[in-house]
Amino acid sequence: MGIKITKFALDVMPKSLLTRWAGSLFRCKISRWFIPWYVQHYHIDTGECDRAVTSYESLSAFFCRELKQGSRPMDVDGAISPVDGTVQDLGVIDSATVFHAKGTSYSLAALLQETGGLDTWAEGRYIILYLSPRDYHRVHMPTDGTIVRWRYVPGCLYPVNHFGLRAVPGLYVKNERVITWIKPKLGPEYVVVKIGAALVGGIDTVYPMPETRLRRKYKQPQQGNVDLPAYKGEELARFSFGSTVILVFPPHQLGPFKVRSGQVVRMGQCIASLQR
Repeated sequence: MGIKITKFALDVMPKSLLTRWAGSLFRCKISRWFIPWYVQHYHIDTGECDRAVTSYESLSAFFCRELKQGSRPMDVDGAISPVDGTVQDLGVIDSATVFHAKGTSYSLAALLQETGGLDTWAEGRYIILYLSPRDYHRVHMPTDGTIVRWRYVPGCLYPVNHFGLRAVPGLYVKNERVITWIKPKLGPEYVVVKIGAALVGGIDTVYPMPETRLRRKYKQPQQGNVDLPAYKGEELARFSFGSTVILVFPPHQLGPFKVRSGQVVRMGQCIASLQR
């Protein structure tokens, strides 16, 4: 009954409206006075920030803060975690179109909004990384490669925390998301899926695509091609608040995972070796 009540509350909640209000509030200059409370409440290590906490013009600016250079050592050989966060789940794609996370089966076609070529993902690997409000909110390149295309998928803005995942079956394929295809130097493309959520006012990318407020007027997926080389660890995107990133790799690209479900990881940490 508790889960049903939670699901009902999430369904009737004006999630998009609340997200717009929160985004406006967080961008206001007056919100900067909440930063010290935010730091204390979430136990944020301000020694990693690239500048003094008092210099951020708003709470939103602090959410998207940069890190001090050298605060995240980068693994040289393996695929790295693109974010600070917690591993929610990881594993092998057990068929051309299905992977499993926290006991829920997900359609890869629905996640990526792809209809063709899905057989190439069978026996590939996936890892789901949750960013809490306390985490660093920028997303980085897991490997060297070239950003080749993107897709924006309109959807809901359910919270992606523990309560949201329990109450909303198939949440990852229901929420708004921005998908990036990356072509590494060796092997086929892999994808980085950025999942929107309640209070996530935007998912900004380093490559050109419509701004959040413009994207959200679309009822159908939008997409585009890119040709942007980038090195491992370079910035790929950023969230305006905590959310989730899903990496999906084709078969024979990764070795065994070096992290486990439930583990806290940091950007730059090796999550798996790269097969040569």
